[in-house]
Amino acid sequence: MRISTTIFLTDETITPVRLARELEERGFGGLYLPEHTHIPVERTTPYPAGGELPPEYGRTLDPFVALGQAAAVTSRLGLGTGITLVAQHDPIDLAKQIATLDHLSGGRFTLGIGFGWNKEEAADHGVDWATRRELGRDRMALMRALWAGEPTAYKGEFGAVRASHAYPKPAGGAPRTLIGGAAGPKLFSQIAEYADGWLPIGGRGLTESVPVLRETWEKAGRDPGALQVVPYAVLPSPGKLAHYAELGVEEVVLQLPPAGEAEVLGVLDEYAQYV
Repeated sequence: MRISTTIFLTDETITPVRLARELEERGFGGLYLPEHTHIPVERTTPYPAGGELPPEYGRTLDPFVALGQAAAVTSRLGLGTGITLVAQHDPIDLAKQIATLDHLSGGRFTLGIGFGWNKEEAADHGVDWATRRELGRDRMALMRALWAGEPTAYKGEFGAVRASHAYPKPAGGAPRTLIGGAAGPKLFSQIAEYADGWLPIGGRGLTESVPVLRETWEKAGRDPGALQVVPYAVLPSPGKLAHYAELGVEEVVLQLPPAGEAEVLGVLDEYAQYV
């Protein structure tokens, strides 16, 4: 099983360069970074985990800039987002960022996407909360048109692009795409429609939910062996990882603390038993 990691990198934590080097030297599979452009002070949306919102949410580094640094000092480490809030981006600009990072890293990028929880953050980006999932799907389709091998036009409900020359291209035509979110028919339908798999945060309840996702996937005509389930932000134990392996999971993303170098490297030492 491939053991990857995620962390809220901020202006106060270990740096992307130091962390990426340590991960690759220790044999970890990948580094996934979250995204929040800003956290409005006047916020009525509750923090999904309950209680006060941790301060690192308002201090996150831009994931693409940070992953670019990580790519430059590694050669094997997988690079990913967990997650990119696609609805909050201009899709033409985002397609270029993704393609450039994937190209410069030699095809090591995984695009983890999601639809967010912070209504105020999304509203500042002009996102209508009720249609954010449909907007995200539309923007993914537009980006895929720009990544196509030949100039391809796209016109959707929320955006359009003319047939264009747009290079570089992601390796394989598009990066591996995983959708994050809670189990449910709407999410599973979108995974089966245009993604390569699921990023279930915390990894709970997979015994019940994975068979449902597989059924949705196969009904959509997708290859049964191609579905990828990647438990995300997991606090590991030997029993938990063994259970994931029984479910056919091939990659797990472990949670690192949003801390300084000494603390993060200490946790990596603890996690080394799983690599």
